[in-house]
Amino acid sequence: MMWISAPKCSLAFRKHSIALIRRSSNLSLSGYVPGCPPADPNEVERLQDFVLRSQRLFVMTGAGISTESGIPDYRSEGVGLYARTERRPIQHADFVRSQAARRRYWARNFVGWSQFSSHKPNVAHMALYNWENAGKLHWLVTQNVDALHVKAGQRRLTELHGCTHRVICLGCHTVSSRFELQERFIALNPSWNEQAYGVAPDGDVFLTDEQVSNFRVPPCDKCGGILKPQVTFFGDTVNRELVFSLYDRLGEADAMLVMGSSLQVYSGYRFALKAQEKGIPIAILNIGPTRADHLAVVKVSARCGDVLPKLMSVNPCLQENVS
Repeated sequence: MMWISAPKCSLAFRKHSIALIRRSSNLSLSGYVPGCPPADPNEVERLQDFVLRSQRLFVMTGAGISTESGIPDYRSEGVGLYARTERRPIQHADFVRSQAARRRYWARNFVGWSQFSSHKPNVAHMALYNWENAGKLHWLVTQNVDALHVKAGQRRLTELHGCTHRVICLGCHTVSSRFELQERFIALNPSWNEQAYGVAPDGDVFLTDEQVSNFRVPPCDKCGGILKPQVTFFGDTVNRELVFSLYDRLGEADAMLVMGSSLQVYSGYRFALKAQEKGIPIAILNIGPTRADHLAVVKVSARCGDVLPKLMSVNPCLQENVS
């Protein structure tokens, strides 16, 4: 899947970007990444050996790799959305059935988009890109919808849950750029400029029902259908053909590395189960426990960006372009 690049932003869009950054950038990076003691050097050494031994590494990433780029997640202890607030992400059925739910979602996403879309890959994303270039990484599947792997240059990549940088019409299935939709939002809501109350993990912000009541949402410009981010919302399922194609990729690998994911969602956990079924060894790099710890031959509890440079340090050909 390819990330759709942004066209030049209008003056109104830039003003919204500046306003949101001023309102929503008070949290430091430590506000998104849970605390963690230094990694056990012995476990890091074991992980290093695990990676170096692999010739066809299958990697799965989750929100824990993107929190280090300043994107909050749902489940991190003390700092995730579930720990900080009673708010929950939109459900697929609510979005499809309710015009009010869609208006609320898109209004929140409109305010948050300028900041969310500006996040950049961090050292962990760049490390995986370099592993691909060096022939180490066979395939990468990410549960994230933030396009950071694509921004890093990754090509052997599947975005399991889609990507917020793309929009799909539920009627004619036309896929378009989220940046283009932002311009349509601005044109329909020229004087709409509401104060945000915190940033959520999927590119939206917190707004009251009163704030979103007058927000206007455009239909598909081809068929008049409902526009939705091309992502798998909670309550929806990942396409079975996509899952089976990833099982094939996994079957071609000789090892699996899970990074920055607790694997609490079954759509990700099933790949660890499939790896066990196929006799493929699993290593995990994640702050805190995961659902698959009992399946792993190596488990390192640490930040992805702290550990990956140490793994690369023994092999100069895997260090290029990491900064």
